Amino acid sequence: MSTPDSKAIAMNTAPQREVHTLNPVTEPRAIRWLLIAIALVFLALFLVVPLVAVFAQAFAKGIDYYFESLKDPDAWSAIKLTLMTAAIAVPLNLVFGLAASWAIAKFEFRGKALLTTLIDLPFSVSPVISGLIYVLMFGAQGWFGPWLASHDVQIIFAVPGIVLATIFVTFPFVARELIPLMQAQGNDEEEAAHVLGASGWQIFRRVTLPNVKWGLLYGVILCNARAMGEFGAVSVVSGHIRGQTDTMPLHVEILYNEYNFSAAFAVASLLALLALVTLGLKLIAERRMSQSLVEARKSAQN
Repeated sequence: MSTPDSKAIAMNTAPQREVHTLNPVTEPRAIRWLLIAIALVFLALFLVVPLVAVFAQAFAKGIDYYFESLKDPDAWSAIKLTLMTAAIAVPLNLVFGLAASWAIAKFEFRGKALLTTLIDLPFSVSPVISGLIYVLMFGAQGWFGPWLASHDVQIIFAVPGIVLATIFVTFPFVARELIPLMQAQGNDEEEAAHVLGASGWQIFRRVTLPNVKWGLLYGVILCNARAMGEFGAVSVVSGHIRGQTDTMPLHVEILYNEYNFSAAFAVASLLALLALVTLGLKLIAERRMSQSLVEARKSAQN
């Protein structure tokens, strides 16, 4: 008779049966290729072909005419105004996005849900409506119009109105990129720094900011792209004063309405080039931000 020990030895020495794991179920190759083809055709029709058409029309009259169109005083004024507006709006939104995301992700306070909802407001309101709001507030017949007129301050149909409208439509971008990143990272590192005696500014500068630098750059890139390409809100508050309050998108519209197609596409091609540069920076920042999120989740699990 076999003893329990001999049965155990026999079981341990017996050849182990090979275990086969099933591969995940995937769609047939024909379906996958069909979906890829549909996506590529869609991108070609709605992205690549229009982009090629813009540059083809821009250089239709030669490279000399292209640069002459950009050197035109009105075009140069529109380019400078667009860059100046972005240079003002982006840093202000950077400060707001950092402050709002740090408060929402790191602290608990009354009105937190309301603040989060208000940050998303420009996403749900039409840019034209937001521009109209500023007209109703700061226009000649608006709430503050008489007071501004008595003090010789002009906001609507001037640069300040363009900057305000641009800030309104772009302020969610930085905060919306930083909030989930900060929430995923948690508060462990900040609490450890606080225990070691670091001040609030030191914690923010040496712990929080380095951890979110790629997400911050990603939000700034998106904010800058929207600031330079904004049309609806700026169109309402600018007054379309040629050479003074026209940004690049508005100048393109004016040239196109005047049937000056080559000049219109020349300015539009400059916007397209800025968009392509922005896309390249966005891909780099997005990859870095994804790595930061993965590292944050690993550290949170540990």
